Amino acid sequence: MAETEKTEPSGAQKAFGDFAPAMVGLTDDVLFGQVWERTELSPKERSLITVASLVTSGSTEQLVYHLGLAKDNGATETELIEAITHLAFYAGWPKAMSAMAVAKQVFQAA
Repeated sequence: MAETEKTEPSGAQKAFGDFAPAMVGLTDDVLFGQVWERTELSPKERSLITVASLVTSGSTEQLVYHLGLAKDNGATETELIEAITHLAFYAGWPKAMSAMAVAKQVFQAA
């Protein structure tokens, strides 16, 4: 009998599990399963775009995960800090300052 491979639950599964299974499925299957796997942009480019979007919308809770993913996808801390600094002039100083505080926590914890 073949041993069943156990995979760790996704972030969406951990956050919402049985509470919002449709959201979990769309996140895992469509967003990360299809959209993020498209080859027209590299994973690093997708991460930089996502971080920029999260900074401009003030979505700091999501930023924690996506800063780590951006690093995993090849973005350096210097590039991410520079992107947030640049966005201060387009997204607003308070949003960039909040994002920079998150980045500092994420990068210093690593």
